[in-house]
Amino acid sequence: MDNPFEDETGHFLVLVNGEGQYSLWPAFRAVPQGWDLTGQSGARQVCLDWIEAHWSDMRPRSLVAAQSTTNS
Repeated sequence: MDNPFEDETGHFLVLVNGEGQYSLWPAFRAVPQGWDLTGQSGARQVCLDWIEAHWSDMRPRSLVAAQSTTNS
């Protein structure tokens, strides 16, 4: 079976979780619990480009908050 996450011809969604982390997701699969739609969808590369443009800090939101508290 081919990996649906690597299907260059597939339709994808961009998901985000509560920690502000993004994921590429095949549109035919149910959105997993704990993840929400960002509104971005389309070809694989379009979604990957969107993630790259919008996810500039790879740290989880809780880590960013903890580090800002210890640095203040």
